[in-house]
Amino acid sequence: MDAGGGPFRTAEDVFRDFRGRRAGMIKALTTDVEKFYQQCDPEKENLCLYGLPTETWEVTLPAEEVPPELPEPALGINFARDGMEEKDWLALVAVHSDAWLLSVAFYFGARFGFDKESRRRLFNMINNLPTIYEVVTGTTKKQSKEKTSNSNSKNKSNSKTPSRPAEPQAKVSKMPPKEDEDSGAEDEEDEEDHENTLCGACGDNYANDEFWICCDVCEKWFHGKCVKITPARAEHIKQYKCPSCSTSKRARV
Repeated sequence: MDAGGGPFRTAEDVFRDFRGRRAGMIKALTTDVEKFYQQCDPEKENLCLYGLPTETWEVTLPAEEVPPELPEPALGINFARDGMEEKDWLALVAVHSDAWLLSVAFYFGARFGFDKESRRRLFNMINNLPTIYEVVTGTTKKQSKEKTSNSNSKNKSNSKTPSRPAEPQAKVSKMPPKEDEDSGAEDEEDEEDHENTLCGACGDNYANDEFWICCDVCEKWFHGKCVKITPARAEHIKQYKCPSCSTSKRARV
């Protein structure tokens, strides 16, 4: 595999590379899951999932040179594909993908001589993002719901469903502007809830200037641009299913 990008002079350069690779791997395990599943044929040799700096991904054989230019992802992810539940298999690949992304980032940090402060800055930027595992399994969303639910019970408020954007139309959302000054405290709570919501495709946080849509099956929220749904198209959708849920359970051979 080509290292891609570089040379990296700052922690921010490495973080941009990390974020691009992470976005590609999240796509493989969420919006492109059908294509990813098909490419991981257990009959093939040891395969790896690579994230590329261009926010794309590929399943391929490991690098031939020894040692490789970059640390290698987990080998043989395809062998377990039909030996376990699909959601468990995807979660396992996600865990190994997180480990690989960290190893690549700090490989670059060591290679280009980052000092202690640069390494700390790089880690903090990475740690502010949810892991691939959290995005794929929805762990962050569940934790956010529990946290918000506890907060709401303390305040004895009847706020909307925790950690999900407001729903002006059947699970289609674009956060409305604040209108009533008296409801300022409640608006702040809702806004904090929204910030904890993550896109099920790219893993980024909710932003009130972006169009979002919620899957009626798994109840994950997605940027409209990530799942190629426009506000106009959403008007005519009675029940939205995300790319993962729209694919029925595959027949096991």
